[in-house]
Amino acid sequence: MALSNPKVRIYVAGHRGLVGSAIVRRLEREGFTNILTATRDQLDLRDQAAVNDWFRANRPEYVFLVAGTVGGIWANTTRPAEFIYDNMMIHATVVHAAHRFDVGKLLYLGSSCIYPRNCPQPMKEAYLLGGPLEPTNEPYAIAKIAGIKLCQAYRRQYGSSFISAIPTNLYGPNDNFDLESSHVLPALIRKFHEARIAGRNEVIVWGSGSPRRELLHVDDLADACLFVMRNWDEEDHINVGTGEDLSIRELAEKIRDIVHPPARLVWDTTKPDGMPRKLLDVTRLHDLGWRHSTGLEEGIASTYRWFLEHHAGTAG
Repeated sequence: MALSNPKVRIYVAGHRGLVGSAIVRRLEREGFTNILTATRDQLDLRDQAAVNDWFRANRPEYVFLVAGTVGGIWANTTRPAEFIYDNMMIHATVVHAAHRFDVGKLLYLGSSCIYPRNCPQPMKEAYLLGGPLEPTNEPYAIAKIAGIKLCQAYRRQYGSSFISAIPTNLYGPNDNFDLESSHVLPALIRKFHEARIAGRNEVIVWGSGSPRRELLHVDDLADACLFVMRNWDEEDHINVGTGEDLSIRELAEKIRDIVHPPARLVWDTTKPDGMPRKLLDVTRLHDLGWRHSTGLEEGIASTYRWFLEHHAGTAG
């Protein structure tokens, strides 16, 4: 069935995560009624036999492969074995099962950390494998690159309609706000919130504040994923982002102004900065006709409201 039929069977691998939950919301809004999911307790995506059995029983026609082990600089630095093993296994089992059980189309979602640490900016799709990776997330990046190459290999050998998209830094509802494993935006939201609740007017932020980051609301990404699934069927991966970036200092100031305006920023320069800049070249996606719609201030404010509704009672 085409991806316009509301009864088509669509599997969202990783449906409880930041990206997966947004894709499920997007599919439901469009009227799809046969969205297939499985929790980690129900299906270990690192187990090929179990994944094969699940695909045999459920026969998805489309797959959004957005499951994985993710985290910020600290999590990547302290858990490198988990990050490379879990992600390589998850990518391999799902892609192979999708091939074996005749999935019509699969979209694999990578990460902007696949590009070299000192990559020319903005980062074009062609810059993949053009230089050394950022050391703080190299194992994760290698796993993500392997996922892209896996999809390309199955296309070449079997003619599978497996595609890859590379999103920029994401944020939004269902993000991870744990300070030891979260990415920069949710971590800053929580830090400023805890300072506000405690009456502290000083917030410590990792690094120098000089690295630049591009940020995309996860609901925009979900919309882009559906757009790409319908409009892209090439071996090359495609970047998904806003085409705009700002410094970590500017981001921290925006979050402070929304969450805890009196706070003063203190920079802990003993902590790593990560890549100096990560701005995606989204010309290819813009040429297809897709652009993001959520402004950064609007997105931060809505994400903070979500945090207050779901986490504020346990933070601080």
